Amino acid sequence: MSIMEIVVITLIKIVAILSVFLLSVAYSVYFERKIASWAQNRVGPNRVGWNGLLQPFADVFKLLLKEDIVPEASNKPLHTLAPFIALLVAFSTYAVIPFGPEVELFGYKINLVVADVNIGILYVLAFTSIAVYGITFAGWSSGSKYSLLGGIRSSAQMISYEVSMGFSVGGVILLAESLSPVKIVEAQHGWMWNAIIQPIGFITFLVSSFAETNRLPFDLPEAEPELVGGYHTEYSSMKFAGFFLAEYANMIISSALITTLYLGGWQNPLVDIFHIQGGWAVAMQVGAFMIKIALLLFFFIWVRWSLPRFRYDQLMNLGWKVMFPLALLNIIWVAVLIMVFKI
Repeated sequence: MSIMEIVVITLIKIVAILSVFLLSVAYSVYFERKIASWAQNRVGPNRVGWNGLLQPFADVFKLLLKEDIVPEASNKPLHTLAPFIALLVAFSTYAVIPFGPEVELFGYKINLVVADVNIGILYVLAFTSIAVYGITFAGWSSGSKYSLLGGIRSSAQMISYEVSMGFSVGGVILLAESLSPVKIVEAQHGWMWNAIIQPIGFITFLVSSFAETNRLPFDLPEAEPELVGGYHTEYSSMKFAGFFLAEYANMIISSALITTLYLGGWQNPLVDIFHIQGGWAVAMQVGAFMIKIALLLFFFIWVRWSLPRFRYDQLMNLGWKVMFPLALLNIIWVAVLIMVFKI
């Protein structure tokens, strides 16, 4: 395969994934509102389009027409840059997450991942760590005490959960013996899912993901009762929409990452059990990946409308006194499994 063919195939994959991803982000907002209405026994959006299905487009159009207000005391370059950082991190992370096995199309063997790199997990962890800069810049540059407190909270929150998140991933890497997401998925063939083998690591990573996405019960950087809106209090129009979309994009990324690391990725045990091959096997495997992400997204939304917000000190205690020791225990558990059972 020539360099030009590789570039064309990569560009096609980027456009296809980006289109599906943007549509998924838009409709995540819609499904959040519908699930919230179901949880609270009310109707939810039902006016724009059939059963409210065009509501996301109406919301975007409304935000486009709103005035972009920038506080006079703000640092305008950083105030503008912050939502772009949030969106860049959210959309860049998906490049290394595989959503299916290798397929053959028009005589070409194509990996269903934008970039199959050997250090894919390090790439993801590095980008998710950068995401806090967007929130911190937004809080500091707004010139508002509420926003500043939200940015500071985000930085302290990141330190609390990033350590346990990194140690949780360590157990996955030990089993797969690789930092490549593709190799990690292949190591979970059949029912050898990491969520089953190392449930402690799965739980600590899942809880860390709630803090990563600033979702309830860990939405301390934007806590409405205390900080009005936190880091995005002074944002309006499409800049606010940038943070809003980045939150839902991060939810999808976190769900895809949890699926890849702990739920077998695109692995579908039914394909092996019934010896399904060809296009049907690929369709079932990609479908399994999408279903796992959808179920995790539902869980993210369900938790938001079920649990109250943690206090700031409670999050610190949970991160350092509970999750960090459990993540260390998980690595010891995985090491024992490898030494004793030769997994």
